[in-house]
Amino acid sequence: MAQPILQTDFPTLKLAGRGKVRDIYDLGTALLIVTTDRISAFDVIMNEGIPDKGAVLNQISAFWFHQMEEIVPNHIISTDVKDFPAQCQPYADILTDRSMLVKKAKPLPAECIVRGYLSGSGWKDYQATGSICGIALPAGLLESDRLPEPIFTPSTKAELGTHDENISFDTMAALCGRELAGKVRDVTLKIYAKARDIADAKGIIIADTKFEYGIYNDELIIIDECMTPDSSRFWPKDSYRPGGAQPSFDKQFLRDYLETLDWNKTAPAPPLPQEIVTKTGDKYREALFRLTGIRL
Repeated sequence: MAQPILQTDFPTLKLAGRGKVRDIYDLGTALLIVTTDRISAFDVIMNEGIPDKGAVLNQISAFWFHQMEEIVPNHIISTDVKDFPAQCQPYADILTDRSMLVKKAKPLPAECIVRGYLSGSGWKDYQATGSICGIALPAGLLESDRLPEPIFTPSTKAELGTHDENISFDTMAALCGRELAGKVRDVTLKIYAKARDIADAKGIIIADTKFEYGIYNDELIIIDECMTPDSSRFWPKDSYRPGGAQPSFDKQFLRDYLETLDWNKTAPAPPLPQEIVTKTGDKYREALFRLTGIRL
């Protein structure tokens, strides 16, 4: 197994920024997004990378972007390095399978979360208030229960190192405009409905997921990543049992381990045992294989 790629440094390309996982290069008329093997939890980047994680995320995103083209356009120009501009070719070995050439869109100032099941911060919110982001839910639901209908629960887009905060639809409408916010909500729920059926047939429950959108040539498009184990909760359908936390194909496994430590969830991150790194990688690769048939 190859060593994880924690950071890319391409001296002949213009670095536009680094996120928790992705390095972004400005190519003038387009962006080059490189998905590294970094992993974050509780908005803190771990010191260790997860081998193959970047390739898994990149290929799962490409799969879902293609599936959703009838609902909403996406930012991909190409995922084939041979199609990338000449200045990218010296880095082809690193870029293969883990990069995208994408359109330069203006990102919306909110992240768009859809929840089909009661888990994570939604479960904590429900326990405290009986609702999620102000959306009232039936009484008596269990942790991991399927919701009567999927719900749209946007959040702020936090700076690196800070936490996203759930917001109401009205707050999102104030940020984006009510008409655009309504369109984003409708598109998000349509994507989730289609994805949930596709994943269900492959033995995966998508409990919740997060999207980002942008405006390109006055058109709404989906950007960043799409329904990866970083941005979603993936549960194996065959072991689903409401009433508690579920086994997963995502970084919930890592979060669960970190919850056992005496760590205040701020940087610096604690060291990860090799067993946790290996098992996390196995879960990501299994998600890719179940969804796409690609085995790394």
